Amino acid sequence: MTHPAAGGLAGPPRFPSPYDQGPGAQTANLADILERVLDKGVVIAGDIRINLLDIELLTIKLRLLVASVDKAKEMGIDWWEHDPSLSSRAARTERSLADENERLRAEIAALRAAERSPEP
Repeated sequence: MTHPAAGGLAGPPRFPSPYDQGPGAQTANLADILERVLDKGVVIAGDIRINLLDIELLTIKLRLLVASVDKAKEMGIDWWEHDPSLSSRAARTERSLADENERLRAEIAALRAAERSPEP
């Protein structure tokens, strides 16, 4: 049983909230929070499994990385630079790979031809 406080009814005890702005507290706006998240990076991972009578029917693995471009490059992630639909440089890279492939095929053919022909 709770007892009413002097001069009125007492409500439930109020605990300090982490969102309360007390003296000396700094406000963090959305830009500050976003800057911190992009600077450090955030990984969200989860798996969805659908089983029927202990038989796994479907598994979906979800991975989400939120980071700045600089942080992603620092981690070795740069797939957008090689995707022709996202980068104009990717098309040139793709063409140079095709050229290199043709050159290597020609070298292999020349080596095979030299291997077949008798040496003088």
